[in-house]
Amino acid sequence: MPTKSRLWYLFKAMRPNQWVKNFVVYVAILFNGQLFNGPLFLISTYAFFIFCAISSASYLLNDIIDLPYDKLHPVKKNRPLASGKVTLADTSFTMFLLVLVALAGALTLRIAFGSIIFIFFLIHVLYSTVLKKQILFDIFAISFSFMLRLFGGELITGYHVPIWLWLTTFFFSLFIASVKRHSEFINQGSKTRPVLTKYTNELLMFLVNAFAVLSIFSYSFYAFVEKPPHIRTKLSYILEPIFRSADTRKWFMLTVPFVVFGVARYAQLLYEQRKGEAPEKLVTQDKTLIVTILLWALVLVSLIYVI
Repeated sequence: MPTKSRLWYLFKAMRPNQWVKNFVVYVAILFNGQLFNGPLFLISTYAFFIFCAISSASYLLNDIIDLPYDKLHPVKKNRPLASGKVTLADTSFTMFLLVLVALAGALTLRIAFGSIIFIFFLIHVLYSTVLKKQILFDIFAISFSFMLRLFGGELITGYHVPIWLWLTTFFFSLFIASVKRHSEFINQGSKTRPVLTKYTNELLMFLVNAFAVLSIFSYSFYAFVEKPPHIRTKLSYILEPIFRSADTRKWFMLTVPFVVFGVARYAQLLYEQRKGEAPEKLVTQDKTLIVTILLWALVLVSLIYVI
């Protein structure tokens, strides 16, 4: 195979479409009114790419370990390694290279951040070898990786993430992981993922519903209890007399309906169309979800940075 094609398939095997998960590192500066702080945005972006490198290394490791099962999966059999478009040697070499680059890059920021990157990869090693075969531990391991992303963003910027946002991230990542398992359970059964023999449809439906509700409640409590930062602008001085009697945090509740609708839409795609195995595709391809996320972001940014 030509070198160009081989490099392309190796890049594809790194699953760049899943890098969207790493945007969690921006939460610390976004919700603290520092998104447009140049130095903090640059350092967060640097951390974002470090997480992209280490998460891609984790995906390659997972592909190596899951190779026999991926060959049986109707979709995963088309992955570069499972389909034979890249070799096991190339995949292994790329994985080790990404780990070294990520660790070296992280250590240039802070030793503590390097420790987070190491723990992140260690969790994925444990997930690929042990945890994904254990009921409940598999979805909690996925959630823990999101928490490490959030903590990484907090650590390198020095800005604290409110506890209700921590809980929102925790429960929402569990919701996404539960939806993924439920979709796999319905569509393929246990032949492509052995742990699904330990799950039941009733348990998975309970987990999806419970974590959906907890995600909504956690975010709602954040919007109501936590007073978000208010960046003073020329427009805010003009509007202040109009909104003087209203507490800023009450206006922040305007973002809640978008979160509720987004969770409901995600559940609809699961139950009606049996989608959910690839959450990154839903977020980047479903027009309704995309519009909902954009509107939520527009209202959020307006309340913090404009009004």
